[in-house]
Amino acid sequence: MELPAGEVAAFALAVTASGVVAGLMAGIFGIGGGAILVPVFYQVFGLLGVDDLVRMHLSVGSSLAIIVPTSLRSCRAHFLRGAVDMKLLRSFVAAVPAGVVAASLTAAFISSAGLRAIFAAILFLVGLKLLFNRRGWRIGETVPGNPVRSLVGFVIGYLSTLMGIGGGILNNTFMTLFGRPIHQAVATSSGVGVLISVPGFLGYIWAGWGLPQLPVASTGYVNWIAVLLVIPITLLVAPLGVRIAHALDKRHLEIAFGLFALFVSARFAWSLV
Repeated sequence: MELPAGEVAAFALAVTASGVVAGLMAGIFGIGGGAILVPVFYQVFGLLGVDDLVRMHLSVGSSLAIIVPTSLRSCRAHFLRGAVDMKLLRSFVAAVPAGVVAASLTAAFISSAGLRAIFAAILFLVGLKLLFNRRGWRIGETVPGNPVRSLVGFVIGYLSTLMGIGGGILNNTFMTLFGRPIHQAVATSSGVGVLISVPGFLGYIWAGWGLPQLPVASTGYVNWIAVLLVIPITLLVAPLGVRIAHALDKRHLEIAFGLFALFVSARFAWSLV
């Protein structure tokens, strides 16, 4: 775990930059920034010599822990603007955490390669969706009720927890495909991030509890050094992202993030070869 001071500084800079981007993403897109944090943590933990058996799981668990305060602050900022669909959010209160619990059980047994494959596949689809998104794409004019809504909430919670993301991209897609305004979808997704991240990071602590391959300052699959370094940054910049979300057309940002998603997906896919 001993590295030259220059490399340590480079890692700290990379993690700090990822925290800034993650906080902005939380406000702009209603996501927790996990799609940024997970690949950065994966590289940093690898260069620090963390065992590959726990490296991806540690990246995902640490990302979920960081999303907790980020999503809480982002949700509060959107709520104060009256933009959160509380009726829809309340309907997810049971379904989303149920998906999180199922994903935590999966994480306890799935291999690092399996987790990377899931991350790469979903992020690839997310990248395509963002690049080719059209505001006119709709399946219906009204968000479906139960049992469809509960099933969607369960899937959002399950897939997001396996990826270490706040569920914003998946929930944004769901709401906008059924005619909801993008700003309302973004605001509501910040609340979905709370429903995912709180039970999610606790689940990853349980899933990795006591493993000998974990690095110092880790509780299960959560590394507190990474968490405590990034959280203050994301909390500071998340409200700025909210202001940007309500002031700008996000098409250019969607394209940029879509390209990033495809690049990261390819990177993880390559690691499986």
